[in-house]
Amino acid sequence: MFIGPVFTREAAVTPRRSKFYVYRAVYVAALFLLMCTAWLVLAGTQVIASVGDMARFGASIFHILAPIQLCLVIFFASFSAAGAVAQEKDRKTLILLLMTRLNNSELVLGKMLASLINVFALIMAAAPVFCALFLFGGVSSGQVLRVLLVTFIAALAAGSIGSTIALWREKTFQTLALTAMLVTVLLGFSVVVSQRVLFDRLLGISAADWATAINPVWAVMEAANPFPTAEGNLASIGGVMGLHVLIMSLGILAMNGIAIALVRVWNPSREARRGKEMEAKQLEESIWGAEHDMAKMDEATAQSSTGQNAANEQRRSGHVDARTTEVKNDHRQVWENPILWRETQTWAYGRKVLIIKFVYLALAVAATYLLYSMVAAGTAVYRGDQLGTTIPPIAWGIVPLYLISLVIVNALAVTSVTNERDGLALDLLLVTDLTPKEFTFGKLWGVMWVTREMIVAPLAVTAYLWFAGAMQLDSFIFVSAGLVVMYFFVTMLGLHCGMTYSNSRTAIGVSLGTVFFLFLGVITCILLMISFTESFHFQLFPFLGFVAGGGLGLYVAIGHRNPSPAILTATLLLPGISFFAIVSFLLGKGFEVALATALAYGFTTIAMLIPAISDFDIEVGRRSGSDED
Repeated sequence: MFIGPVFTREAAVTPRRSKFYVYRAVYVAALFLLMCTAWLVLAGTQVIASVGDMARFGASIFHILAPIQLCLVIFFASFSAAGAVAQEKDRKTLILLLMTRLNNSELVLGKMLASLINVFALIMAAAPVFCALFLFGGVSSGQVLRVLLVTFIAALAAGSIGSTIALWREKTFQTLALTAMLVTVLLGFSVVVSQRVLFDRLLGISAADWATAINPVWAVMEAANPFPTAEGNLASIGGVMGLHVLIMSLGILAMNGIAIALVRVWNPSREARRGKEMEAKQLEESIWGAEHDMAKMDEATAQSSTGQNAANEQRRSGHVDARTTEVKNDHRQVWENPILWRETQTWAYGRKVLIIKFVYLALAVAATYLLYSMVAAGTAVYRGDQLGTTIPPIAWGIVPLYLISLVIVNALAVTSVTNERDGLALDLLLVTDLTPKEFTFGKLWGVMWVTREMIVAPLAVTAYLWFAGAMQLDSFIFVSAGLVVMYFFVTMLGLHCGMTYSNSRTAIGVSLGTVFFLFLGVITCILLMISFTESFHFQLFPFLGFVAGGGLGLYVAIGHRNPSPAILTATLLLPGISFFAIVSFLLGKGFEVALATALAYGFTTIAMLIPAISDFDIEVGRRSGSDED
């Protein structure tokens, strides 16, 4: 095929894997379960008396499912493409691919498209579910086709971003963090454009239309409308949808063009080349040292017995061991916990981690400026009659900052273990006298130290909102306490997945996927409740299937590999307690939200921490749970 043997092989092998069909079945079942939950919510709180009521339900659920699927596709595509390339680098197999006859385009496009096969399969599998909404009414075939088109292009764009960054950066953590932040920056740029900060009209097109065309989430919502905007100059290019397709296509071509042009410049990286040069230099020095020692020994043999002691001393001082073991008096002292010392006192994740910190702090500054503008304009807090029952406007400015922070911390936690495994350093650590407690807590505190800017910045922005009067003191305390608990949870989740799964790509996918699905599940529940009812007290029954499915999925992700009664209990309780927290949030009960969050996620953190210490050998896969001590 024109994109090379990498994609050809993956296209032939992927359908042979059982997971390929399991993913599609679970995804379609989840969408169908979501539709059933929405119907139960509507039927349990409202009277459906006409065809118009059915059509309004079909249109409402369609406008909920379309952006949810888009968010899933962007997440899966970006991190799947980034993880596929990062795994090749961690296992040192990308260099082997560069040594073959593959040209740059076959390597870049083949690897990127191969990583998106599962994503494309999910999009196509969801098409019949969207078409089933025709039975309710309120949805046309044109709307479904436009939504699928925008979703497909968003998958290509997100995959191109993840693949390009992964080919550029050497460390897996750098790749994942920069991918998440770049996607956020691109989405945030559309918000800036929509506020008419840069221009009011450009090429005869309003700033609002440009923002919709740039942002895939807004574009898919526009595509879900029966009559998308197509006025003025937009009519000649197919309206806002045509402008969106044009912008995304140019972005895809630009990202892949850069990757194709520079893939052999970026790889092998300067760090890898420097490592090879150091190995060659050390080998040369050892050979020279051996020859030098032999010459000294021959010279000493010819000397008289009176100078034998001096000759021996001269040989010892010139030996390579004496030269390499000589140390200075000002050498660094390693702490009692060498894992924690390495994580905090060395550049264990590369110096380029400073770039990630700088970009994230820039995002925090931008979010603070946006919140400052909302506070100054008096739009930071909802002032309507339904105070406490809707999402406050400030949430749209600060929640993305929270999510990106949690994703970065989780990404560093899981890669801190997978990098050790891929580099064959984990096996060496396991045969030392390090205790499981030293390894686990060393990684835990080390990850939180390296990502301290990502932890402190959201707390500082939250403190600003309280200082500016946009948040009450009790709300500030509850939000801050909940954030601290969530940071411990995502850190321990990353370590748990990194130790449990031997495949790095699987570990990263499960860890980041769990964080994302927990967040998306909460948002989905809130949207369903707000869209179909205001009676939040009596919504447990419609959401029972949603809660049970979430608990089962969470247990499969973090508990089925190494069964534990504590993890089983935590995974079964976490979705239900999260649902209680959602209802409490919509009712304006901040203390209940904070208490439920602390109990649920705090208990789950401890449930993952205890096996990591008490059953460390089982956790890292050195022996199975059925083996006898």
